[in-house]
This record gives sequence, structure tokens and C-alpha cells, in this order.
Amino acid sequence: MSARSRRPLSLTNLRAFEAVARTLNFGGAAEELHVTQSAVSRQIKGLEDELGAQLFTRGTRHVQITPDGQTLLRAVEPLLAKLDASVQHIRRSRSRQRVSVTTFASFGSLWLLPRIEAFQREHPDIDIRVSAHDAIEDLDDPELDLALRYCSPAQAPPGGVHLFDETLTPAVSRSLWERIRTGAAPPLTRPADLVGQTLLEEDDDRASTEFLSWRHWLACHDQPTLEPKRWLYLNFTYQQVQAALAGHGVALARVPLIFEALQRGELVEPFGEAGRITSPFSYWMLVAPGSRARPEVVQFTAWVEAEAKATRDAVGAKPPTC
Repeated sequence: MSARSRRPLSLTNLRAFEAVARTLNFGGAAEELHVTQSAVSRQIKGLEDELGAQLFTRGTRHVQITPDGQTLLRAVEPLLAKLDASVQHIRRSRSRQRVSVTTFASFGSLWLLPRIEAFQREHPDIDIRVSAHDAIEDLDDPELDLALRYCSPAQAPPGGVHLFDETLTPAVSRSLWERIRTGAAPPLTRPADLVGQTLLEEDDDRASTEFLSWRHWLACHDQPTLEPKRWLYLNFTYQQVQAALAGHGVALARVPLIFEALQRGELVEPFGEAGRITSPFSYWMLVAPGSRARPEVVQFTAWVEAEAKATRDAVGAKPPTC
């Protein structure tokens, strides 16, 4: 291998290449990079000379990227994006302390966000950034400090901190429960009575959904073929809880995420603790290796662990596995 083939490519040339590849316009790339068009042309020519390959075909009125250019672009785009994110992170971290958290939408809505204000009262100089969606984020991303995830123990990466186990229970709103008690709605004293109710079902294809489904709960309570009055399918757990609170039906709710609503009486367990089941999935915290020593991350993770212990204590003993 020649010395030339081992030589690293110029970052300036790569910046020019990415801008031209994205805009397919040398003039537009020059304006974006605040240089002259001839400077961009020289940078692209220099990069082509370094690679020994043509990256663009240039016509009178158009620019096209070549197959070699496409290959290089697929590698360059994510690298420059990650570099820019790292630079932004360093610049921000020097001005204010910040903790970036990724979690799934329902956990963020029902467990994390209602508690964030308490943390910020105790730590007013720490900013919190929450990225809540169901796509699992890579903790190699320099923008992320920790992840709050839902998975089985076998799926939890090394170093993951177990927060609490899963517990599921049928739950209805206080208003619907009062209608049931007064006879204004069908009775709900035993699992078989669910035949007269609307069941709020999570509509998802992830592996955990099997254990979060009404079919699983009904099979655990000797009602495998029961058909309710109707089904209402919803994408997210927090939507099920919202629908239950609005009196639209019976949710199979995650107790760690609704126990405060149960304590306040906003939601009611029609079958009490006898209706609770568990699943092989649980809640975990993962901290990015590069963030573990930062004081603000240490404070936030300690706070999460304390809140998780309060949740474990409130939920109580783990119910039997079906």
C-alpha cells in the first residue's frame, strides 16, 4: 500500500464534497460554505486527485454525482453529522450543564416528565433534554447521556441499572367505576364480566406486546375465548391510559406508570390486586460510558434511582407470573 493511499483525506475537501453532493450545485455549495465557487471547484478536484476517482460529472447546466461519489457520500454524511453533533455538545457543555435522556414515549409521558420538575427544583442549574420516541437510540451518539428502556433482563446491555419490574392490571376511570357500581353500566366484579366492556388494547408488533395484551391476561384468568362488547386499539400505552381516564373502556395498564393515578383515585382496579400479573420485561437505565463521570449525570442518575425505589415501594410485591 502506497503512502498516498494511506494518507487521510482533507476535512475541508470532504465538507465541500458533501455540500456539492447535497445541493448538486457548485455555486450553492460555495455560498453555503462562505467561499468562492472556484475554491469549491479546487477542493473537489483535490479530493478527486487524492482518491483517483471522479466524484461528479459536470455539464453546462447541471451536476451529477457518480457511483463513486455516491459511495463516498454514504460514508461522509453520518461522519460529518456526528462530528458536528460532538462540536455542538462540547460548546454547550462549556456554557451550561445539561443531561440528555432518551426513552420511549409512554415512559416519558407517564413516569419521567411528571417528575422532572422536582429534579429541576433541586438542581436549577442543570438543563434536561428528553428525546421521547420508540426507536432505540445509540448511546454512542455524543448528544445522549443516558437511556431509560424497557426490555427483558437478557436484552439489557452490561452495566444496565434495573429500575423496576413490570406489573399489569385492569383499570377504569373513577367515573366509569361509579356508573358500574350504581348499575348504570354493566357489572365488573369478575373477569368474565369483561364481556360487557370495551377493552383498550395496545396495537403494536414488538415482542413485549404478547405479555401486555388482553389475550394474555384473559388466558391467565381462565377466559381465553372471551370477546368483549368492543375493542379499541391504540398505538401507545399513554393513549390507553388517556382513554381509560376519559371513561372509554378498560385499560390493561402498567402499574408502575399509573400507581399515582390509582393512589389519587383517578383510576380504579376493578379486581383489586388479584387482577395483577407480571411479565418478563422490566425497566432499565443505561448510562453512556463517556457521561458517567460528569457531575450533572451522576446527580440525575442518582435521582432516577431514588424515584425508581419509590415506585417499587408503591407498587409493592411482585405478582405471580402467568
